Amino acid sequence: MQRADREGVVLKAIEKVGKDLARQLSRGKPPALQVPARTLANIIWDSEAKILRLGSKKVKREFLDMGEARKFMQTVLMLSLIVKAIREGDYPTIRDLYYAGKHTIEYLNEYGKLQREETWDTQKESDSVIQDIEVITGLLREHMGILHDTKGKIVGRIVIRSGADTIDCSRMGDGAYSIPPNPDSLEILDVDAEYVLVIEKDAIFNRLNKERFWEKNRCLLVTGKGQPDRSTRRMVRRLWEERKLPVYVLTDADPYGFYIYSVYRSGSITLGYESERLATPKARFLGLTISDIYDYKIPRNFIIKAKDRDLKRAKELLNYPWFKESKEWMRQLELFLSKQEKVEIEALSGYGFKFLTERYIPEKLERKLWIE
Repeated sequence: MQRADREGVVLKAIEKVGKDLARQLSRGKPPALQVPARTLANIIWDSEAKILRLGSKKVKREFLDMGEARKFMQTVLMLSLIVKAIREGDYPTIRDLYYAGKHTIEYLNEYGKLQREETWDTQKESDSVIQDIEVITGLLREHMGILHDTKGKIVGRIVIRSGADTIDCSRMGDGAYSIPPNPDSLEILDVDAEYVLVIEKDAIFNRLNKERFWEKNRCLLVTGKGQPDRSTRRMVRRLWEERKLPVYVLTDADPYGFYIYSVYRSGSITLGYESERLATPKARFLGLTISDIYDYKIPRNFIIKAKDRDLKRAKELLNYPWFKESKEWMRQLELFLSKQEKVEIEALSGYGFKFLTERYIPEKLERKLWIE
């Protein structure tokens, strides 16, 4: 989002919340905020769209409610900090906002004793307030100019404009382009690729980039370095939605890798309210699967015994509707629980360092051996 839009559309949406509170006060009503509930009970699986959505439940955050007063004040404080930053043309990080709003309030209690109250105790608290503001306003924090640490990288034949600079992501040497906090600020000028390959691990991404896999196979390589951040997910969504590129996801053969795929495809429970902008519902799981362990006859010394937390995670995935709708995912998860074994992508190197790029990926794509 460009600066003019940020100062116009975004500022107007945020200021509207403050004006609504002022209107309540002018009418003699106690100020209150209606906040969509960001709870597991209010996250709904949309089986038609294949994404997680936020339900219709809302919580009323009232200033005069002792149980909600602190959260109400935190929300108003954060709103004022964001508005101030936008008006002054600043781009604070979520950490900046934590420190800018953190202070101690002193007051006398009913017994005349001095009390101290922190505006928020941890950054987790202030981050949660930012998420509340997102669902209240319908804006991403990135659109509000709030910055955060990013993990995502992209490489391949894609040319983008970032500010006044034009960047060719096929001319990065052995490196890659770091996806910025707000991918919507990028203008995609040209793409010469047949698909997007999203790779769980940074090390595997670097190896494929070093081999120039993207050049030999006309694709774009993307990594979120494990559990992806919002920026990576938004960039993948844009490539699928705007450029109609198929998206394939490559992870380890374990429940945590499977969940990473589902986050790209269907969204996450904690950010269900942003699935329409962050999820890629047509993303396909390329591998590794549990059945690959046996189909590719991976040597026993490369197979890892599952831990209790792996088994627990697999049982959780079995109950998620976005996995339950797929017979193949049920088969893979049940096979995992039965065999209690997992492997990493690197296990394929037992057949040679080129096996992943010259046989496994091409074979899976050619034979359409993916899971949706």
